Amino acid sequence: MMYDRAPREMHKAVCADCNKECEVPFKPTEGRPVYCRDCYSKHRPARRSRF
Repeated sequence: MMYDRAPREMHKAVCADCNKECEVPFKPTEGRPVYCRDCYSKHRPARRSRF
């Protein structure tokens, strides 16, 4: 089944770690860090195992 969904609105931002320009699917909030895809993987919390 295919969903007919509008494309996400992307917003330009600058990564708080590497200072690269990137695009994110949310409007960045002043005072909160934004990370590019590469740097985000270093900052996100480790996933806990269910078992």
